[in-house]
Amino acid sequence: MKEKVILAYSGGLDTTVIIPWLKENYDYDVVCVCINVGQGNELDGLEDRAKASGAVNLYIEDVIDEFVDDYVVPCVKAGAVYENKYLLGTSMARPVIAKRLVEIARLENATAICHGATGKGNDQVRFELGIKALAPDLKIIAPWRIWDISSREEEIEYCKDHGIHLPFSADNSYSRDRNLWHISHEGLELEDPANAPDYDHLLVLGVSPEKAPDEGETLTLSFEKGIPTTLNGQSMKVSEIIEKLNALGGQHGVGIVDIVENRVVGMKSRGVYETPGGTILMEAHTALEELILDRDTLAYKKGIGDKFADVVYEGKWFTPLREALQAFVDSTQEYVTGDVKLKLYKGNIIKQGTTSPYSLYNESIASFTTGELYDHKDAEGFINLFGLSLKVRAMKQGGLK
Repeated sequence: MKEKVILAYSGGLDTTVIIPWLKENYDYDVVCVCINVGQGNELDGLEDRAKASGAVNLYIEDVIDEFVDDYVVPCVKAGAVYENKYLLGTSMARPVIAKRLVEIARLENATAICHGATGKGNDQVRFELGIKALAPDLKIIAPWRIWDISSREEEIEYCKDHGIHLPFSADNSYSRDRNLWHISHEGLELEDPANAPDYDHLLVLGVSPEKAPDEGETLTLSFEKGIPTTLNGQSMKVSEIIEKLNALGGQHGVGIVDIVENRVVGMKSRGVYETPGGTILMEAHTALEELILDRDTLAYKKGIGDKFADVVYEGKWFTPLREALQAFVDSTQEYVTGDVKLKLYKGNIIKQGTTSPYSLYNESIASFTTGELYDHKDAEGFINLFGLSLKVRAMKQGGLK
């Protein structure tokens, strides 16, 4: 009986080519596993394609709610944004995919897991760190680091030589990764940072701000302990909220990011990310936190959020550090409950009011009208003490005693 390999299968050209390549070079039975994290119609026709390419079986695993609840929501609560722009769409999905690949490998008694990530990208790191953390005994195969194939044309020719009919052409297109949270775009004109993105050709989830409606749209999001629970008063799963926000945000040109980021492997990479729903959620959560969290916690949490983003981006989800960071974040979310009203208008998200039963904002204190909770005279002593070191330094430098 042949040994089995689990192939992380998308149905695209790369992973289709990998099936006959694995059989030819390793004599494995290939079990394809496609993890549905919200790719939409990209999953259509996968079973026939996998079997026709030589796979012995195909699993299509729907983990959308697990992806959202256990990976996206913690990042939202943390305010995790990589290098000030990237909302971690691909990064958050890789650990849940790796986890399910390992689970299927155990179910099938497989000896290896194979992925189609290139030797230049971040995903090879994310997949393999996840697999190593969960199943250190399993062999990992990364064809792009092994084989002699170097182009899309060579991949297509390889399949033809092995009698595999493909619904693909050698036409150039963007390299994309899609899930419920976002879609990423790389390649073509984006490879030169001097070029402006061709948004008319590129965008999938929405339109550019210039083509958004002239009338804005207002919405209200409610949170309980940092987790979004309702949209415009209607209770629904977080995955459903994201899906509806994607449609609303995309329509109004929200959530388009053009970034040159620093990859884990050391190079810079330019890409465009569409994250309409995620951008709205992040903005709403931030607005609520600034009303509820005290100054010291809010400031410290910003650093934790940045570190959380780094850990997720680098594929270190299944680590004690991520667990510890998330425990801190969860402790800060105990009172992050309330409603946030936002207006979407031509790529902008404009606050329209925030309320919470746990708000630390006190109108009597903050008002320009003197209230009974604050005596302006108290500020004099505070400033004298707060600025004492500055005054002493200035006196010393000026030769005063």
